[in-house]
Amino acid sequence: MLHGLGDTKESFAKLARQMQLPETVCISVQGPQPLPFGLGGFAWGDDFTFSESSGTMDYDTGFENSNRLIKEEIIEKALMQSCGYKSRNILLFGFGQGGMAAVASTLAFKTELGGVVSIGGPQPSSISSHSDGTSKNTTAIIVLGGSSDTLIHQSALTHLKKSFNHVEYVKWSRSGDSMPRSVEEMTPIMKFFARRLQSRRGIPDDATELG
Repeated sequence: MLHGLGDTKESFAKLARQMQLPETVCISVQGPQPLPFGLGGFAWGDDFTFSESSGTMDYDTGFENSNRLIKEEIIEKALMQSCGYKSRNILLFGFGQGGMAAVASTLAFKTELGGVVSIGGPQPSSISSHSDGTSKNTTAIIVLGGSSDTLIHQSALTHLKKSFNHVEYVKWSRSGDSMPRSVEEMTPIMKFFARRLQSRRGIPDDATELG
């Protein structure tokens, strides 16, 4: 679970407990870069730049450091090599810049992961899509965002659909890309988890995976 820009791992650790996902271990990871100027909180981007128009921090500032942390240190070394997890049993959940980091790390991974949930986090501009439709990533992804004042606009969706085989988009009936505010907004995420999580009790031989 990957928090948003300027946040810490504690908020998503609380969210993990609230979701109560069955047979699932949730790990809330903290961004590798502390914010400058004593602002507190952490970031997933490689650099800190500010928008000239709004004065706010830019989200899309490169993700090489977070890729090393998420893909290499956590997924490959800790979860797969040390703990014996299969890649298909690992899902990423990210908000804002954390969602972008989740997308970036998944696209750097060559095998299918269990899934990606990205709230307000599009594909980073530094990662090119396959315009000819070949070599798409097979990991299923759900992206969610507001009906306006959102980073999940049409061009962002087009970018994602050129990179992933399975893209589900949920547009909320409000502006902004903040975290879900109601059961209605959280339901698509929980349904995605229900489809993608695999029980430790095993899957029947004649079962068919959907989504």
